[in-house]
Amino acid sequence: MLNQNQTPLLDALKANAARPHAPFYTPGHKQGEGISQPLTDLLGKAVFRADLTELADLDNLFAPQGVIQEAQQLAAEAFGASQTWFLVNGSTCGVEAAILATCGTGDKIILPRNVHSSAIAGLILSGAIPIFLNPEYDPVLDIAHSITPHAVESALQQHPDAKAVLTVYPTYYGVCGNLSAIAHITHQYNIPLLVDEAHGAHFAFHPELPTPALAAGADLTVQSIHKVLGAMTQASMLHIQGNRIDSDRISKALQLVQSTSPSYLLLASLDAARQQMALHGKMLMSRTLQLADEARTRIGEIPGLSVLEMPWLGESPGFLALDKTRLTVTVSGLGLTGFEADEILDEKFAVTAEFASLQHLTLIISLGNTPADIKQLVQGFTTLAKEYRRTNLTINNHIWENLVSKVSYPLHFSPREAFFAVSEILPLAQTSDRICAEIVCPYPPGIPVLMPGEVITKSVLDYLQEIQAMGGFISGCNDTSLKTLKVLK
Repeated sequence: MLNQNQTPLLDALKANAARPHAPFYTPGHKQGEGISQPLTDLLGKAVFRADLTELADLDNLFAPQGVIQEAQQLAAEAFGASQTWFLVNGSTCGVEAAILATCGTGDKIILPRNVHSSAIAGLILSGAIPIFLNPEYDPVLDIAHSITPHAVESALQQHPDAKAVLTVYPTYYGVCGNLSAIAHITHQYNIPLLVDEAHGAHFAFHPELPTPALAAGADLTVQSIHKVLGAMTQASMLHIQGNRIDSDRISKALQLVQSTSPSYLLLASLDAARQQMALHGKMLMSRTLQLADEARTRIGEIPGLSVLEMPWLGESPGFLALDKTRLTVTVSGLGLTGFEADEILDEKFAVTAEFASLQHLTLIISLGNTPADIKQLVQGFTTLAKEYRRTNLTINNHIWENLVSKVSYPLHFSPREAFFAVSEILPLAQTSDRICAEIVCPYPPGIPVLMPGEVITKSVLDYLQEIQAMGGFISGCNDTSLKTLKVLK
């Protein structure tokens, strides 16, 4: 057992920040002396004194032998991995590296169609061929959930030459699929199970939370420590276990997708967040769950509102758990879209959600929230229901149902081929039945509706326009106003 009280990287950074010396190395601001006054006024000087580069005592992220190696070993033990890598480019680079390390050009990878855009980037970078699975869909709530073990088994029977399976656990709504069953099926084909666990870094620290991906049998998982724990934005981790993945390939892949000038502020925040959870994680998560339970109960009692509970679909459900710290509130019963409710809560009541969709608001309750936050949240929803209710709201759920649950996604080119192919920009009305040359997704949650190589259908165009008309935002594409799209010539 390692001493989880230690923070080797944080301690080394603190010592170097305090050491008197004449700096003739990057960054150019020289421990804050060259920072503009407005930025110093906002952040203070201490943060810039610690904004250091790869000095001798601070180790090297791409060839760690000192304090970074020690910090990563401590993290591996705390999170239940055999080996852990610190990430400064977010979970995005971790997902990309996972695909690069397991798939080459022309290799097949099985993954859900509601993956994050980082997985599409991984397909483009690697040249892998996606075998997409449709997630289970709840037409009443208009929410896509996880893929099921049955879907994975069917895909592997049809594509036994696949090199890996990738899944999202939990979804952005906090729904956790039957990962242990998926792992068992995947391992029967002796290939690795990769997990985008960006929103599940806290699972390892409380028994009332869903099973962590590694404990459920995943070979690799990527976690955004900054999303739900106490690290700085962009600070994430990649963990592996077992022998199905070559750790050297992970290291080499990360060298391709991470900055060669990593921020030691981000790295040290990972070291500190690990220590915090290793020592106090259960207490912090108990308090967080109490706050979440209070919010869930009180908001669920407000007329016109409902909260997402455990989705059971079919006689043999593929879902085992719901992360209770993730709160999804259905507001369409008030005659409001999620986008409208989000704007009102933010502007009138200073309550800001994680993201809005057509019928819902989704909120993250974490170790950083307070009882005062929950009181303000409940009061905001209470007043919203009393003072902003409308008579009715008509939303065409069938567009999303057809898009996510019913439609297959034929790829005429691999994402990589389409991304680098000759393209042209056309008015939106002229792009139906053409092959897309860019990523198009409402954000958040950053799930692509179109990607390079897919045929653009009328259903897709209708859905994107409806999202935009309801107040949503389109990202990833060249023209975010959605007047034009880039297609293959």
